[in-house]
Amino acid sequence: MTRIIFIIIIGLHALIHLMGFVKAFNFGAIKELTQPISKSLGLIWFLTFLLFIAALIQYLIKNEFWWLTAIIGILVSQALVITFWHDAKFGTIPNVIILLISIVAFAEFNFDRNVIREIEEMFSQDTIKDQYIITTEMITHLPAPVQKWITNSGFIGKERIYAVRLKQKALMKMKLEQKKWTDAYAEQYFTIDKPAFIWKVDMQMMPFIDIAGRDKFIEGKGEMLMKILSLIPVVNSSDNEKINVGTIQRYLGEIVWFPSAALSPYITWEKIDDFSAKASMSYKGTTGSGVFYFDEKGNFIKYSAQRYMGSEDDAKLKEWIITASESRIMNGINIPVKLEATWKLESSDWTWLKLEITDIEYNKTNEY
Repeated sequence: MTRIIFIIIIGLHALIHLMGFVKAFNFGAIKELTQPISKSLGLIWFLTFLLFIAALIQYLIKNEFWWLTAIIGILVSQALVITFWHDAKFGTIPNVIILLISIVAFAEFNFDRNVIREIEEMFSQDTIKDQYIITTEMITHLPAPVQKWITNSGFIGKERIYAVRLKQKALMKMKLEQKKWTDAYAEQYFTIDKPAFIWKVDMQMMPFIDIAGRDKFIEGKGEMLMKILSLIPVVNSSDNEKINVGTIQRYLGEIVWFPSAALSPYITWEKIDDFSAKASMSYKGTTGSGVFYFDEKGNFIKYSAQRYMGSEDDAKLKEWIITASESRIMNGINIPVKLEATWKLESSDWTWLKLEITDIEYNKTNEY
């Protein structure tokens, strides 16, 4: 609905600029414009019409630079409004509306570009070792339930994974008391030889209000960033011990989407019983651990970690669990595709995330 309203506003605003062109060339009587308009100024009115139409077309086809065309149109339009203030002063209102939305679009563009640069840098710093095929002999040192999981995933006989790109659609609750779920869409990128990830999410909290977020884990350090309208930071935490540990625990839990990472030298395993094993991950001075649970077939069903809930000085350790409700073969690998993330609190359980993997690609580092 908001998109349709904006299309109507910019479309009507474009058409209104034809009035100055029509009056200047005497193509018709325009009673709303009482001041005389020269032919040269009439051409500027027509140019402004073309700029707004071009911006509208770019917006409709989702060209990422539509905001630039719109801002140029706004500048020319407002100059005309000032020149013909008596007749055109109300044109300032749509100009302001279009300008505000253009600023938000620029902020989104800038946010996305910064994330892309981070992804490019993450992939460029990962030195890909010689590729090899995962064999049964390679996993014999792992606990039995982990061996069964890797075998069940379909990795035996396949090339090991060194990079991952995936897409998610999700429902989120940012607060325990939040009643309605917020729609979200995310993309995530992983490297394995030098463990790292970047997760970019877009959430629509309410009409006209979107939140852009980016979590990352690089060089053993975690960082969280959330911005309203891609402009106003509401979360900005980095290089904090609690964030670092929580982020490495997240990376560890998410290897369920690329099980060959279980063989990585920075991860150690300890059997608990026939259906569970504890994993510990240490990298660049940051260490975290969690417990993986599997069913009798070797499907992943749950990951549990004692994780700091927040990064503040008084943040406490709480049980954080990921549960899987559905697995599917994607790109030849059996992975969990529907999952929930839950904080186990004293008062109640807070399931804050429900997600579904909609696309996953392995060993591609040039698509963002």
